[in-house]
Amino acid sequence: MSPRPSPRRLAAIVAIAAALAAGGGSRAEVDVPVDLELVLAVDVSGSIDGEEAKLQRQGYVSALTHPDIVDAIGRGFLGRIAVTYFEWAGAEHRRAVADWALIEDQASALAFAGALAAADIGRGRRTSISGAIGYALPLFEGNGYVGTRRVIDVSGDGANNSGLLVDHARDIAVAHGVTINGLPIINDRPNRFGFPQLEDLDQYYVHCVIGGAGAFIVIAHGFEAFARAIRRKLILEIAAAPGRFAPPTLRPRALLRYASAAGPASGYARGCDIGERRLLEFLRRRNWVPF
Repeated sequence: MSPRPSPRRLAAIVAIAAALAAGGGSRAEVDVPVDLELVLAVDVSGSIDGEEAKLQRQGYVSALTHPDIVDAIGRGFLGRIAVTYFEWAGAEHRRAVADWALIEDQASALAFAGALAAADIGRGRRTSISGAIGYALPLFEGNGYVGTRRVIDVSGDGANNSGLLVDHARDIAVAHGVTINGLPIINDRPNRFGFPQLEDLDQYYVHCVIGGAGAFIVIAHGFEAFARAIRRKLILEIAAAPGRFAPPTLRPRALLRYASAAGPASGYARGCDIGERRLLEFLRRRNWVPF
């Protein structure tokens, strides 16, 4: 079932279509209507080594060119989406990798994936999911597209420990009508400084990171499983209508987890500042200067 756009966005799409039909403007002069405006925000913090960063990038390249993704895009009401991709780490580390591009067929998917494959991979320290959200939100404005949905897709292997508290950043994005979906990468390998991973990162993402209409996570159990997880997640993001994320084939131990379509879940017992507190304690134990 096609997603139901908000009245404001539906009116914008109708107005654009009318202007184009009347010959009142070209696509260069008006925003191009799409089914989805999607920001891919990818973690390159210190807990991710060079090989894992390559696996992430290859996962996105593979997923974006997969026939199932192209088919999902074609099944949309308009049959096209707009995508951009950037990397993030600490509060000051955000790096654009691929600018906004229209994907509507195999050729355009290959072109976007080719740009990703050709770009080098950055590295940074600390983990600021809130910084990634804050960077992503303005990218929707003036991007040349108008979508029935706006989604920030955050993937990462750790909790926020830098910048604004993550649930505050999430709430700002949701208030602007943007949905945040998550792809937590679950692994038990400490980073190169010995800082341990958060063992219930999936629950942290559900309660503290994702939000908005139909927000959800898909879990990748290790970087080797990343390509399959991101492919599944992209299909859901492209094809699903807000609030209708419950396929009948889900198994009890399925990797897909959901939050309420009404907004982000609440009640994470450890607190959404767990990443900041764990980092501070880790630094204190080693007598390191925390900031």
